[in-house]
This record gives sequence, structure tokens and C-alpha cells, in this order.
Amino acid sequence: MTNLAKQVKDDIVAQIKNDELILPTLPEVALRVREIAEDADANISDLTKVIGQDPALAARIIKVTNSPLIRVSSQITDLATAISRLGINFTSNLAIGLAMEQMFQATHDNVDKRMRACWSRAMEIAASAQVLAKHFTRLHADQAMLAGLVHQIGMLPILSYAENHDGLLSDSYSLDMVLEKLHPALGSYILKSWEFPEELVAVPRNYLNLDYQTAEASYVDLVQVATVQSYVDTDHPLGQVDSATLGSFQRLGLDSDNDVTHWESLSDEVGATHSAIGGGGE
Repeated sequence: MTNLAKQVKDDIVAQIKNDELILPTLPEVALRVREIAEDADANISDLTKVIGQDPALAARIIKVTNSPLIRVSSQITDLATAISRLGINFTSNLAIGLAMEQMFQATHDNVDKRMRACWSRAMEIAASAQVLAKHFTRLHADQAMLAGLVHQIGMLPILSYAENHDGLLSDSYSLDMVLEKLHPALGSYILKSWEFPEELVAVPRNYLNLDYQTAEASYVDLVQVATVQSYVDTDHPLGQVDSATLGSFQRLGLDSDNDVTHWESLSDEVGATHSAIGGGGE
């Protein structure tokens, strides 16, 4: 680790210990959606009112409903019908995840580029995790999608820190090092502060831990498998891993050639999912 990277890491860790690190806050619409999702008496009309106040988010929800991901028989054009088709839980997780996109933006060009790349990566992993959940586990596909969208959330405060420290910003090697070392623990710290469920809090912290063990398939496994698969046939260290030996692949039943072939056959569905949750520019 470079001296600069170590110094920055120590500084950020100290800020966390002293409660001085400015953590990203969930967008207002995401907080209100979550309140409704947790209210046993809430209904589709309540959710429609909240999401309807954010036209861009409403349009994205309708877009997902009309995508091959959901397979509706006729075009849906209004939000209430879209939500009733998706259901309150699916809509809530989708809305919370998609509302986060606005957080991945910055005023500094270099930081903005990195944040947008980070969000793009999050959508790619979210699409894979959602399809894996649906075909290989009993886990909730919408929760798997949210797990993918938040798995690198820990990069945000580090990139915001870099925006105010030119030395770090101009040394991309050190910045990469700090991001790599700190984002997993920081991501779980953020999700905990947002009061996310424990099974999602565990995702950022463990998705890169190839020795991760758990009794049965988890959201960590889904994001880890999606991540490892994304590097197949590349020079990245994760592209060199024998996936059949990983607990995550075994728990999903992906440790045999037949199942890997089955997973590869789902690439069109992953592409459609990615396109559905992507914004207008995707």
C-alpha cells in the first residue's frame, strides 16, 4: 500500500470511529417508499402517491413492468397498474434501488466518471443476481436485485473524500487501493446506518471473501457468483478463480458443467433485466 493510500485509509477509519465521516443518506423518496413497505396497512394507492411525486422514478417503474423481465400481455402506461402488477414488495425494493442512482453523481469530472462507472457496474451485478436468485435459489429476486445495486455503496464516501483531496484524486493508483481496501466494510457500515436487513448488510462486507461460508444460499452468494462470472475470460484475478471450488457456487448448485451451461443459457434474460433497470441512456 502506498504511503498516501495508508494515510487516507487511516484518516477515513479515524473519521468513522469519531462519527465524523459524512455518510451518504438515502434519497427522500426511498425513505418514504420503505416506510410504506414496512406498514402492514399500506396499499398500492399509498405507494403510487409517493412514487408518483418523482416522475423519473415512476417512468422507470413502468419501463420495468413493460420489459421482458415481467412479461405483461399488454402495454401498461399508468403507475398504479404497474405497481399492482409488480406487487408492493417488488416495487419497493426496485424503487429504493433505482432512487439511489442520483447518489452516484459528483461535481468533479474525474469523481463523476468513477461514480457513474460504479453505478453501471451495480446495475450489471444486480441484473445477474436477480436472474440467479430466480433460477437457482428460493431467495427473493427483487431483494437480490437490491443487493446487487448496493454492493459497492461503500465507494461513495471514499470518492466524496477524494473530491476534497486533490492529492488523492491525482493519484489514481492510491485511490484504487483505498477503494479496494475500504469499500466492503464501509458499505456494510452504511447499510447498517440505513437500517437495511442483516442479510443485505452482509453483502458489501463479504461479496469478495472467497472463503465465505453460510449454511444455505444467501444474497452474499448471489452477488459473489455474479461478480466472479463477470470476470470470466479476463485477466482480472477473479477471472482466474476455479469457481467450482467456491462455496457460493456450490450453494447455488453451479459447481457442475451442466449448471454452468444452464446459467450461460440465461444470458439473454440477464441482458433484458439489465436493460429494464437501466436508465434512458442504457
